[in-house]
Amino acid sequence: MRPLRRVRCRTAAALGAVVGTVLLTGCGNGGGLRSAGPTPVAVGPARLWPELAPASAAPYDYGEGETAHIPGIQVPDGDVHRLDPVAVVQAGLRARPNRSSGTADLPADTVRKINACRSAPAACPVLRPYFRDLTGDGRDDLVLGIRLADHQLSVRVYMPETGGLTRILSTSDAVISVELAGRDLIMRAPSAITGYEYRTAWSWDARQRAMLPTQDEIQRIPPSRRPHPPSPTARPTASTPSPGVSAERR
Repeated sequence: MRPLRRVRCRTAAALGAVVGTVLLTGCGNGGGLRSAGPTPVAVGPARLWPELAPASAAPYDYGEGETAHIPGIQVPDGDVHRLDPVAVVQAGLRARPNRSSGTADLPADTVRKINACRSAPAACPVLRPYFRDLTGDGRDDLVLGIRLADHQLSVRVYMPETGGLTRILSTSDAVISVELAGRDLIMRAPSAITGYEYRTAWSWDARQRAMLPTQDEIQRIPPSRRPHPPSPTARPTASTPSPGVSAERR
């Protein structure tokens, strides 16, 4: 940290001067208080169309708050590092969610590939696991990703509990990236607006005992992450036809 700079007041008052004289003299222009200008008047929120009846149900189900106990999965010593990710996902296909939203359902083709992960591992859509204490109970949780069609990804988080494993998040999107930041899981997705992207932060809610989307916003893409057009002097790659070579011959 920078050391604090002390400003000394220089006055013409002698040591025996009364305190009032010193206060009137002040610090002058050598570091005294300065006005920052007029303070803007605070404007409170104004409710529009107060005669409208408030909605009582969400227009669509985002999948928030949905949990499910994963049948047949035991967590030795509460350590999710010892679990088989494929076995967890396969067992999750038989799980009954606490409420039906449809977000935990997977396409039939993806289910077929998951069930064939042992015999055809190259086509298995279950990605490698990540571990992070997202609930704050001192134990790591299991974060899994499942590849879907059209560059979409299903993201699922599992929490070890007494008696087994509980899925506390299940959501799918066409993601740019998935990140772990502290105790938040952050998903970035493309926007239809050029130069912007969606950013959703999922956080543990102890009351709901599930991961909820605590932040959902649209943001400008930083210039450092915007795609750059290819240089006109760039050499052709293997996927770019060279001069004189037709596309049919590639």
